[in-house]
Parts: sequence; C-alpha cells; structure tokens
Amino acid sequence: MMQWITESSPNFPTDATWPHTWNILQAGFNDLISSKHIVSSICSTLQNCSKFQAFYKDTDPLVSALYLTTILISVHYVMSEVTKNYSQVDRAWSILPAVYAWHFTIHDYVLHKSFHPRLLTASVLISIWGTRLTYNFARYPYLLEKLGAPLMALLNLFFIAPFQDYLLLLMVTPLYMTNLLTSVTETRALRTLDYVAVVSHLTLLIIETIADEQQYVFQTEKHALLKHLKPAQLIGDYKLGFLWHSGLFQYSRHANFFAEMSMWWVIYLFSVSAVQEATGTNDCSTFINWTVAGPVVLTGLFQGSTWLTEKISYEKYPEYLKYRQSVNRFIPWFPSNPNKQSHTKKEL
Repeated sequence: MMQWITESSPNFPTDATWPHTWNILQAGFNDLISSKHIVSSICSTLQNCSKFQAFYKDTDPLVSALYLTTILISVHYVMSEVTKNYSQVDRAWSILPAVYAWHFTIHDYVLHKSFHPRLLTASVLISIWGTRLTYNFARYPYLLEKLGAPLMALLNLFFIAPFQDYLLLLMVTPLYMTNLLTSVTETRALRTLDYVAVVSHLTLLIIETIADEQQYVFQTEKHALLKHLKPAQLIGDYKLGFLWHSGLFQYSRHANFFAEMSMWWVIYLFSVSAVQEATGTNDCSTFINWTVAGPVVLTGLFQGSTWLTEKISYEKYPEYLKYRQSVNRFIPWFPSNPNKQSHTKKEL
C-alpha cells in the first residue's frame, strides 16, 4: 500500500503521487522566497485581468493555494500578537476550507470548461459545513495564563499560526488529488463511493448540529438558572455544571468533535473515488493516498485539544472525572458504570 503514497505503480498516474507533489511544493516555496520582485509581480498580475487569468490557469492549484496560506499565516500571526487574541486562525476555520475547495473546483472548471461533479459536490458539502460551524476559543486564555506571554508568543509563532493555517489546506488536499486526476479520466460523473460519501457527510453534519444545539441549550439554561438560584439549588446536570445524562453526550463526551473529524475522513473518500476511477480498480490499495495526512493530522489535533479542554473541565467540575470513566471520549457507545472503571481506562 505504501507504494501508492511514495511512488507510482503501472496503473497509477505519476502526477498524483507524493514525490511529484513534493517537487511541486518545493518549486512553489522556492519561487515564493527567492523572487526579488514578488510584490511588484503580484500587483502587476492583479491589475491585468488577462494576465491574472493566465497565471491562475497555468499555476498548479496547490502552489497558488500555498501562496494564499503563507500570506494568511503572516496576517494571523501579526494580528494575534498585536491584539493578544490568539484565536485569529480559529475565526477562519469555517471559511478557508471552503475557499480552498472552491479554488480546486474552479481551477478544474477553467481547464475543462465544465464543473466536475465530484469536485462540485465536495465543495458544496464543505460550504454547508462551514456555514454552521462554531468553535470554542476558551483554551487560549487558559494557555496564556499557564504559559505566560513569552512562551505563548513562541507557541503562536511555531504552532498556532503556521500549523493550523497549513492544516486547513491539508484537510482539503483530497480535492487537489481529485483535481489532478480529472485530466486522466474519460468520464466526469459520480461513482457509488461518491454517493456514500455524500450520505455519510450529511448524516455526520446532522449529528454535529444536534450535538452543538444540545450543548448550547444546556449552557444557556444553566446560566439562566444561575441568575435566579444558587449553585446548591440546582439539580441533575445543571448541578454538575456540564451535560452528561441526556442527549448525545451520554454516549460520547465530544459527540460534535467525533462528527467533525469523521466528516473530513469522508471528504478524503472523494480522493479515493478519483483514484479508483483513474486506475479502473477498487482493491484495498486504492484506499491509501498521501492526502490521508489531512484527516490523520486533524484527528491527532483533536486528541490534543480535547485533552486540554477536559483538563479545564475537571479542574472546574469535580464530577467530570467520573464522566470520563463512564463515557467514551469520541466514539459513541453505551455508558458504563463509572464506579467499576479505573482512572487508567483506555480512551476511545
């Protein structure tokens, strides 16, 4: 299987392999940092419509996306240091994936004079996802308090600004793979796996929406009750301070995050479908290509961020440790008896 990530097989298009893409990225970065007249070149291109169209058409779509990402990293870093608000990248979380998705789709349209159904479908799904996304900024004040300003500035320089901005692009690279493979396929139609991805994505979007709404309603009602009652007068989950015994959160501590991660694994399936169409096969090896790095890295990020979120929660709510012992972190499942679980229970 690793051959499909590192090198081309007789049936696999060379321009969709990781070494080919890596060469494109290297050339793009070299152009970005070595050009002596990059500012004047950009201004000249933007002022001339025909020159801009030619530049957009002739430039590899991943390279042009990287140019935009690099600019945004600088903007987000400077803004976060000036304002000391380190959630600048988070504010773009629901916007940039859709921008990148439509970029890959429109670039293919410019080349072929028609929208590819697979790219168009994926872009619409990502846009729907982005229109209802909410994000929790609470961890940054906590980190600033624990780390202090100097260490927080270093974390922002090497992780918050660059890593997350590049991750937003990496998450959408399955559509870049799809973009590349449209030139080697004879048909421009959806396959069975594409329809599976659409149904799965919409189902997960509904789950995330329900989970977010349940959390929002609970928090709103809790704060409303606290305006009229003392904490000792509250009952049930309102007394605990967090949602446990009702809705999706009795089966998963982070049902919304589970759906969020899973949706990007589903987006990855579009690249798998493109590979299968290009190679004319659907064996197990076609399910692995280098763009799997997107959902893998995102899943790892959620593992770390939820650890921090939960640390804040159990420092604030004493019963949260029992909740951790009873309910899976991500994968929804029936709750167990917390009194029978050890503190070293394996997280799912």
